[in-house]
Amino acid sequence: MKILIIEDEKVLADSLKLMLEAKGFEAEAVYDGESGEQYAMLNIYDLIILDIMLPKKNGYEVAKAVRAKRNATPILMLTAKSDVDDKVQGLDAGADYYLTKPFDARELLACVNALLRRQGSQVNELTFGNTRLDMESASLICGENNVRLSAREFEVMRMLMVSGEKHISKETLLTKVWGYDSDAVENHVEAYVSFLRKKLISIGSDVRIEAMRRLGYHLECDEKC
Repeated sequence: MKILIIEDEKVLADSLKLMLEAKGFEAEAVYDGESGEQYAMLNIYDLIILDIMLPKKNGYEVAKAVRAKRNATPILMLTAKSDVDDKVQGLDAGADYYLTKPFDARELLACVNALLRRQGSQVNELTFGNTRLDMESASLICGENNVRLSAREFEVMRMLMVSGEKHISKETLLTKVWGYDSDAVENHVEAYVSFLRKKLISIGSDVRIEAMRRLGYHLECDEKC
């Protein structure tokens, strides 16, 4: 599970990141609203932890922008404000839950787990066409056939399934799968897409990874998905 933390108090943001990683989550932290919105729009996160008082763009604006793009990722809003009107404004902006600072770490983890549970089977499994990606076993499953994926194959396939028929660029895949500091180049993405195409064929999947020049990749299937 990937969690995005948008919090301008760097010490708090980094502490939350470490705490979530210790619980088995993948977590990334950004420290202003503009950057947070850009990350959130990648639509690769299972949960967004969003502060309200942020530089460049406040949390209300970020939440509204995310929802305007029909991004349904759960949002847990954090704030030092405890007035009912502030809570209502946050929920109206698109937040799913509202947590007032200071909070206990156990309370935050309970909220995180509750919001993730609301997604039901989507938390443990992604589906496109006749094919499922099991999040726990990192396996592609089609009927009775299945194949295990390597860590990078899994992350590439996961992002493709989340994006579905929407294009995801090679640059985005490089950044999110290999990391900002990696020496990996676009050929690495092409190689892993080739591996995934072969594995999809091997299990009889009707899912195809299509490439569009300058736009990147998207998924299609033989029957209408």
